[in-house]
Amino acid sequence: MGSSEASATCLRAVLRVKSLEVVGVVTQPDRPAGRGKVLSQCPCKAAALSYGLTEIISPENVNSEDAMSRIRAWAPDVVAVVAFGQFLREPLLNLPRFGCINCHFSLLPKYRGASPVAAAIEHGDKLTGVSVMKMGIGMDDGPVMLQGYQPILKDHTSGTLMEDLAILGGVRLAKVLALLAAGEEVPLHEQNHAEATFARKLKKTDALIDWSEPVIAVDRRVRAYSPWPLAYTFLPERFRKKGNSGRVNVYAAEVVSTKDKGWDETWREARPGTILKIVRPGFERDPRTGEKIRELPSGPVVKCADTALMLTQVKPDGGQLMSGGAFVASRSFAIGEDVLADS
Repeated sequence: MGSSEASATCLRAVLRVKSLEVVGVVTQPDRPAGRGKVLSQCPCKAAALSYGLTEIISPENVNSEDAMSRIRAWAPDVVAVVAFGQFLREPLLNLPRFGCINCHFSLLPKYRGASPVAAAIEHGDKLTGVSVMKMGIGMDDGPVMLQGYQPILKDHTSGTLMEDLAILGGVRLAKVLALLAAGEEVPLHEQNHAEATFARKLKKTDALIDWSEPVIAVDRRVRAYSPWPLAYTFLPERFRKKGNSGRVNVYAAEVVSTKDKGWDETWREARPGTILKIVRPGFERDPRTGEKIRELPSGPVVKCADTALMLTQVKPDGGQLMSGGAFVASRSFAIGEDVLADS
């Protein structure tokens, strides 16, 4: 059971194990997507179809009698659940011989709930991982069967970290299922419920940037909320066209050191949200040949509570995804102007 790209990755890992047979796949229903609101399959369903799997159902409620009768007909030994998006209730949890097993993207009991990857980045964790656990009726509180560990790098976003965790999770999930298929006993380790923390389901409004926070907190939020719900800020009225919200989604940013050459102490007096500098597009060149090696980060450098953050990739409301340098080039921003309002 799954819906996301991570679910699809785990499905592929399971299909590579010859001792395992996928007798059925349960996904979320097709949903309207894009400007044309065309019905689209979730990544897990698309992956299942690409592998020639035909026993696929996409119920609105997996606990309904119609869905249960289909699953019951498959007679599964175990149900593997990865980022499915629906709660499983009894008697579905008790239907398979080995129960239902979930691959959760955190080191339980830390970050139970809907957004563990974003929570790990936002809280500045250096290490996260995956937990394969036997599901119960509570929220991610079942006994853990196997875990795997993944360092969080300084440039990880929720999207890129999830890609790494999905691969790790697929390997661990397939290993547990293969052990069960071989008749091996898999130890169950009860979680310490007193140490449990929860990662709430994110809303779009959670991603509004508060420039009065320390730069490290703003940077973490930008990375944690990419690719969804996307950190955002607003432009003042004079930059907005009629009917335009002035919202600017921030896809990528970079912490700026105010100790570098060219900075003086006057920046400290600026209000949070003020543009301190404008870094124009440029390239790093080979010192011997002068050839371009890579494009350097560019964009507006915005004051936070302590230092500053350069917005290197943005998408204004109604506009295209662009570099920070292209963003400032298309508008008459001035250094010292409080152009990025927080409301």
